[in-house]
Amino acid sequence: MPVNAPPATPPVVPIRRSGWPARRASVPVLLAAVVIAAGVALVSIAHKPSTAQRASDLNAFMHDMNTAVESCAGGVRESLSAMRAVEAGSGQVATASKLISYNAANCSPANSQPLADLTQYQVTESLSSFNLKTCVNDFVTWAFPYAMQAQQDMGTVVAARDPASRARASATLAQAGRKLDAERAAIYSILAKAERSLSDHAARPALPTL
Repeated sequence: MPVNAPPATPPVVPIRRSGWPARRASVPVLLAAVVIAAGVALVSIAHKPSTAQRASDLNAFMHDMNTAVESCAGGVRESLSAMRAVEAGSGQVATASKLISYNAANCSPANSQPLADLTQYQVTESLSSFNLKTCVNDFVTWAFPYAMQAQQDMGTVVAARDPASRARASATLAQAGRKLDAERAAIYSILAKAERSLSDHAARPALPTL
């Protein structure tokens, strides 16, 4: 009988690995990475702003905020004076109404380029620990909608033709004034903390109260 041939051994197919082959970082590369990281840390420490520099940056921030809201804040003061003059019997109702309407519109970012710029304001990194981004948002809110709404309510007071209407308008204005004053207090609270931390007393933006 013929001897059976052993079964053929199937060819070995090498396993293919997916993905790119991993390459080990050489020692020089690792050392270079460590040196770079250390250099970045040293540069960061070397450029840490001093208290005097941060105080200077805070003063610049105050100036920027004042520039942004000055027109609106000044308008609120003018509107208050016009309303009180009418209440005192000046008789200049039409003139006061036009002035108040103009000043109210000027507290909207849509009508004031400085306020529009304020909505995109970036606080300098040296002051990042003082919550000034919230403060910037509060400045915007103080102007729009609160200062705008308060002046619109002043216009309603000026236009009132009888004591009952004037009383209702005055009550509405008082509510708007409380919101305006609360926002002002929130702004000044944030600024006061920054000033105390830096032992600096920069002139704050003058925001009128009702």
